[in-house]
Amino acid sequence: MARYTRYDVHRQTGFTTIAFSCFVLLYMPIILLVIYSFNAGSSIAIWEGFSWRWYQSAWQNEQVQEATVRSLIIALWASAVSTSVAVMAALATTRTRKFRGQSVVFALINQPLMVPEIVTAVALLIFFAGIKVATGYTGLFYLILAHSAFCIPFAYLPIRARLQGMDLTLEQAAADLYATPFQVFRRITLPQLWPGILAGAMLAFVISLDDVVITEFVKSAGQDTLPTYMLGQLRRVVTPEINAISTALLSISILMVIAFTVLSKMKK
Repeated sequence: MARYTRYDVHRQTGFTTIAFSCFVLLYMPIILLVIYSFNAGSSIAIWEGFSWRWYQSAWQNEQVQEATVRSLIIALWASAVSTSVAVMAALATTRTRKFRGQSVVFALINQPLMVPEIVTAVALLIFFAGIKVATGYTGLFYLILAHSAFCIPFAYLPIRARLQGMDLTLEQAAADLYATPFQVFRRITLPQLWPGILAGAMLAFVISLDDVVITEFVKSAGQDTLPTYMLGQLRRVVTPEINAISTALLSISILMVIAFTVLSKMKK
């Protein structure tokens, strides 16, 4: 009688080689980018010694400072707005009885994840262009609104997952004791939901901070964010200063992702 052997992908021929090759192709360029951000010379391919020169150059660059402040303002506002909307959407899709069209609502909320970003960017460009012409206003509000809309699903998913994993016993007990829906939310649901809210907010912040495509299409003159400033510099002269800025953004992203992972696993 043939002995049953459990399928294990790790034992398949060539699995280790393929996995290692994928990791090398994925992370080696990033590692080289970080290494050459400390290059003393002006080349991004020839090592000329260790130096903090390009970090100092980026720190003292007024254009970089302005773009960084602008990026942080947009990301903070986009994170706050998208997370607030995501909380309401998550409550509406998890704390109500199933209704007809619920899957359609879920798909609409997550539409930015399914539609190519370039399509969303072009649509926003056309939409906001008409408003700019009609109102004459060309401020940061359009970028904040565009980033907020794009970041909603990124904040929604961890918040919804948190709500689905919560025990309903306390909420039901509070309702049995005549607590209003708002009191149940404020005293029972919200304290347990905070890790999911913070995780969603941080994920939305990182997505907004790193966005290039939507920003490039929606921004007006003089509204470069840090990623679009870097894109513009790459079209002119490439120096390790770009490496230094990229490494700083990478560090922020890594810290936020680590915090996101920790908060997502927190139990109240």
